[in-house]
Amino acid sequence: MITVYEKILQAGTLTVSVNPSSNKIEDIFDVAQRENPKRAFLFISKVLGHHIPVAPNKTRKAFRNLVSKLPSNIEGPILFVGMAETAVALACGIYQEARNKYPDSVLLLTTRHPTEEKLLCNFKELHSHATDHLLFYPQCPQMQEKVDNAQTLIYIDDETTTGNTFLNLFNALENARETKFRQVITVNLADWSDDGLENRIDADFSSFSLLSGRWNWKPKLGAPSVSMPNVNVSTPGKLSLSKRQDWGRLGMMECHCEIGEHIHAKSGERILVIGTEEFVWPPFLLAERLEKEGADVQFCATTRSPLAQGFAVSSVFTFEDNYGQGIPHFIYNIGHRRYDRIIIGAETPVGSLSVSLISKLRSISGTVECLYYE
Repeated sequence: MITVYEKILQAGTLTVSVNPSSNKIEDIFDVAQRENPKRAFLFISKVLGHHIPVAPNKTRKAFRNLVSKLPSNIEGPILFVGMAETAVALACGIYQEARNKYPDSVLLLTTRHPTEEKLLCNFKELHSHATDHLLFYPQCPQMQEKVDNAQTLIYIDDETTTGNTFLNLFNALENARETKFRQVITVNLADWSDDGLENRIDADFSSFSLLSGRWNWKPKLGAPSVSMPNVNVSTPGKLSLSKRQDWGRLGMMECHCEIGEHIHAKSGERILVIGTEEFVWPPFLLAERLEKEGADVQFCATTRSPLAQGFAVSSVFTFEDNYGQGIPHFIYNIGHRRYDRIIIGAETPVGSLSVSLISKLRSISGTVECLYYE
């Protein structure tokens, strides 16, 4: 039985028809209002922890649930591609869970931060607040070979709304590589494209998600216009990235990301671990370890995505980015909470985290620890 979900926002009404699923809609996503004239709404995951803090075990369950849906007869080499910034942890987690099942594979993550490595391709996410995506060749020759010879593409994103962004990526990869993909698989927490990709991909195509269906947006006449801050920056910032690019932006085959090895938790301690923009996988692994030590842990991340307060967004902190790109960053849904300890990780130099952000974090916790992945 199809379930109909409706959310009335200031700019219009979003209606989602959800196909039958063992997952409850309210457990997987909520809807926020974007400060973006191109698209007024955003599906926000309740299991990723990027915009809404979540216990790491809940995120890990989603990784395993999605990997269990993947078929065993996937032709290698396999190129896994995850979308920055929201789906970085999702892609890394799915790849970590799937690695033993598909050893002939490599993970690459799109980015909005240029590196010195060779550019594989770039493409557009046209509805986004930051349209430009870059995909770089891995540093490791073994990974490069898998990218060049991959027979299967597994694309991972938190949600697919129309499928147009994936199609842009697919076409960019097809133009960049001599080998054509024989098999293409998309993996999402939620796929609202209504099977919109099936006839647009020249390969054996399949899609797997926790929720699927279709959406309809009805704009409200006379709705106030919104202006979006300039966050569409994909040029180098004034501050350098860490040399430890071992978590996916320049390829990943084995997960050896380590941060905060000296940190331990007390049983029942309320801890918030924060990743910064695309740098979320090492902090997530730290959050997961502290949770296993008995702490009451939540994980979330800063973002360049501008959202309005209200609906799925209970609080907003705004501050300067830590990359030196001169753009605002945000963190959502933590300002109304309290923690015993907050730990925030960054891939930029020591002292690069915004003083304004640290001050805001200290307003909700007596202890704030900054970790730099050098």
